[in-house]
Amino acid sequence: MIDATGKWVLPGILDIHTHYDVEVLANPGLTESLRHGVTTVFLGSCSLSTVHVGAEEAGDLFGRVEAIPRRHVVQTLDEHKTWSGAAEYVRALESYPLGPNVAAFVGHSDMRVAQMGLERATTHDITPSAADLAAMERMLDEALNEGFVGLSSQQLLFDKLDGDVCRSRTLPSTYATRSEKRRLNAILRKRRRALQGGPDVARPQTLVSMVLSSLGIGRPKLKVSLLSAADIKAIPGVIHLFPLMAKVINTLGGDFRWQHLPVPFEVYSDGIDLPVFEEFGSGAAALHLSDKLSEQQALLADEGYRRWFRKDYDKKYGPRVWHRDFFDAEIVECPDETVIGKTFGQVGLDRGGLHPVDAFLDLVVEYGDKVRWRTTISNHREDVLNTLAADPGIQLGFSDAGAHLRNMAFYNFGLRYLHRVHAAAQVGQPFMTVEQAVRRMTGELADWYGLDAGYLRVGARADAVVIDPAHLDATLDAYAESPIEDWGNLSRMVNRNDDTVTAVLVNGRYVFGEGVADPSHGVERSGEFLRADT
Repeated sequence: MIDATGKWVLPGILDIHTHYDVEVLANPGLTESLRHGVTTVFLGSCSLSTVHVGAEEAGDLFGRVEAIPRRHVVQTLDEHKTWSGAAEYVRALESYPLGPNVAAFVGHSDMRVAQMGLERATTHDITPSAADLAAMERMLDEALNEGFVGLSSQQLLFDKLDGDVCRSRTLPSTYATRSEKRRLNAILRKRRRALQGGPDVARPQTLVSMVLSSLGIGRPKLKVSLLSAADIKAIPGVIHLFPLMAKVINTLGGDFRWQHLPVPFEVYSDGIDLPVFEEFGSGAAALHLSDKLSEQQALLADEGYRRWFRKDYDKKYGPRVWHRDFFDAEIVECPDETVIGKTFGQVGLDRGGLHPVDAFLDLVVEYGDKVRWRTTISNHREDVLNTLAADPGIQLGFSDAGAHLRNMAFYNFGLRYLHRVHAAAQVGQPFMTVEQAVRRMTGELADWYGLDAGYLRVGARADAVVIDPAHLDATLDAYAESPIEDWGNLSRMVNRNDDTVTAVLVNGRYVFGEGVADPSHGVERSGEFLRADT
């Protein structure tokens, strides 16, 4: 018996953008999402999946882009992979004691590497042969036959490969020809499945191309969900374009959505180990050496390199993700306790007026990854967040759960969003009802992707969460870490607000509540592989 007196009973939350593809194999309970009321997670975002590639290639694809240490990716795939295609992959997942339900995209980069090999798939002057294209079409068809929600295909150029074979090349999907993309999209159009992707902010043509691909002029329209509608500090005016573009495309007959994280995008970094540094040359050069720390330290100390970094830092205009402001970067851990609580900019002033870049690099050269710092990159203005959260052209999600383990934690994004909605109503300034907010994270998403989820109704699968609204409070924003036992007790950022969620049910089975998993969780299967409508 679950006592829900005075509490809210909601459909389980859908998280449409995770990178649990590796973790689900070692830890199929996926507790960090489940404990916050997420009962369905999507795998396979950003062109990355583990449906086709082997362990070494998966390590190269996931290790640096998603900040999951490569050795853990390789080890996990080596230990668990028994499949060679989509049908066998689904059967393998269904044999695991899944905690939440799982839906999946198949990754374009995954297919490309499996067919062409990593070297050929990431070489500009090599185009796929007719046999290569036909094989990728067969891979996509098989995945859609198995109920995958669609294809993910990334175009962002600061996502770089790990490993030694093709280190620092961009993801394989960024090398795809127009013909290749058109052929794969044609299958998605015919099957009414979705394309998930990310355009490159530095190449507006990729954004235009991916947005316009949703239109169905003379052909079926294409469901397109792109990264990401964000209130970026570096370019605040761009936020007005996201809702406008979605409205125009959908008015013209498209079926287009932006993905959006409905909470402030706060990130942490150990030293220079943060993906946003990939977006400019000097930062990418340092991360290229991230597996050769002595060489990296020497580079960061070099005056020529520092001039290069300062030049990149001082460029304040043009497309970018990071605001490049070390006065907006607070040090939270350091062996030198005198700098804790200060920004790198302030440290530079304290040290005789050093350039903020030199203050940052001095500390990283001296202390390496023992210097931990944080900043908020986007979604910092609450009124803008509220506007985006209510826009019909925007989907709520993009938690990146399972990735960037030391950089960020948005496992409880849905609860934080409900807290904001509830708090606004309590002070008489509502921007949407709680009921509308719940639907945005549940039934609306399930309907768009064609999944049997997101509703509480007679005859439906009972995925439900019980929330105590009295504990939708500031504890949702608190910092926490927890070790991953299967990965050498690697400490990752998590969320902990155990009083908020009093019960979570998946397929009618009680699995979690008040911070404690049911003894059957992770041992007996509660979640299913959810198949998209055919």
